[in-house]
Amino acid sequence: MEYAPANTKWQMPVRSFSPLDKNSFAYETVVKRWPTILTQIISTVSTEVHNLTVGPDAHSSRSQEKINEGKVIIQKISSIKHDMSRDKPLDLIEEDGGSNIDVYNDCLRPGLEDRDDAQPWTWFKTSWLFAECYLYRRIRNFFAMTRHWKEYDPFFAQKEETYKSSSAAIVHLAKSIEGLKSQPGLKKDFEEQESPLEIMFYEMAQANLWGNATDLSLLVDLKYEDIQKLQSVGKAAQEANAKFILRNDLPMVWDHLKRMKGGRVDFVLDNAGFELYTDFIFADFLLTFTDFVDEVVFHPKTIPWFVSDVLPADFIWAIDVLQDTSFFAQHTDKMTKEDQDALTAMSARWQSYVADGKFKLSVPLDTKLGQKTEIGDYWTGPYSYQHLPEKDPKLLEELKKSDLVIFKGDLNYRKLLGDGKWISTTSFEEVLGPLAGEIHCVSLRTNKADNIAGLQPGIEQRLDVEDVRWRVSGKWAVISFSPRTM
Repeated sequence: MEYAPANTKWQMPVRSFSPLDKNSFAYETVVKRWPTILTQIISTVSTEVHNLTVGPDAHSSRSQEKINEGKVIIQKISSIKHDMSRDKPLDLIEEDGGSNIDVYNDCLRPGLEDRDDAQPWTWFKTSWLFAECYLYRRIRNFFAMTRHWKEYDPFFAQKEETYKSSSAAIVHLAKSIEGLKSQPGLKKDFEEQESPLEIMFYEMAQANLWGNATDLSLLVDLKYEDIQKLQSVGKAAQEANAKFILRNDLPMVWDHLKRMKGGRVDFVLDNAGFELYTDFIFADFLLTFTDFVDEVVFHPKTIPWFVSDVLPADFIWAIDVLQDTSFFAQHTDKMTKEDQDALTAMSARWQSYVADGKFKLSVPLDTKLGQKTEIGDYWTGPYSYQHLPEKDPKLLEELKKSDLVIFKGDLNYRKLLGDGKWISTTSFEEVLGPLAGEIHCVSLRTNKADNIAGLQPGIEQRLDVEDVRWRVSGKWAVISFSPRTM
């Protein structure tokens, strides 16, 4: 495997991961993961169409129109699946009134966006990052071009079921956070080494890190009981998992946080469901049990993205549904009154935080699926975050208002690294390029793609022998911090 060399002066990596490399996770993604995901969408829409055909209003003009539109969506997704398997060129995206169409299409036209090649980009002959982002924007286009499916999220049912299947971990964390109320003086003496508040910070941060284990775009073949095993919570589990963190900058993050007073923390969100729940848990801890933070801003996606990413509707739903005593009934028969009381109290507090603006979505709460937003569209574009200062200075200025920006999950990490083949010991600051020093940022990432940077010498060589899939299995992680210097 070839890597981009480290540079004293930053430049985009000369090599990025490509599906042409049959030894890469990119190749596995195009050949196996994407076809599976597309098949699941076809199945989901087919079920909806079938239900319409046998429903009481099956013969109404509205139902017939929606059925016909659904069949067209199925045909288009089947066509993408066919073209992908045969490495066909990537088609331009039709205008649908949504965001980033010109951005994608300009990238696809030779001669634009710094392209030095005259050949059309195909599913295999382009960067993995661009092709994957393009895939989800193209899927969104199929739904956006209809009348009756514009606000349909083909992945919501999967998010819902996975949230339900996480009940044991959800209850455990709810009782943990509620139990903190019985610990007097938690805010005191936080400057002391290994203070109770510091210990709890590490617990909450690690729970938030490993919450990323539930990523539906990557766990397409796992059963719910397998997903539950990945959701390691509890003190013993955290201690056991700490040895799998290959770079751990949490002490630096803690040192930065404890110097804050009434500050702001931003989450650039990843997955809905359990991971979003752990985002709320971490944010709740910072707001409720420390004086460091007064406001937490959450940045969602505005279109269905990488299967399980958070949409504005997912944000409110994930909080409100915890008040429903029957929600977890299908996956647990052991929910006690104490368990439900903890969930109810916690979610009521979160609802009040939303009402008071302490929990704040970066886009309006009533943002419709696919609606253009002033500072939310960049997250579903094809660009890496090194381009942020140039391509979206307004979003960067918003992030600069934050005292700490937490980038969650694997895709955000890939975009922070420009999806390049960096030498693993290249510093995190170097790979951030023009973004380095602009914001206080920390990336919480379980390894689910080949990219990695910021490791100490020898780690890569050791793991290549011990665990050949250490880059992609989700078993290993990195926590990478970079402070603002400007």
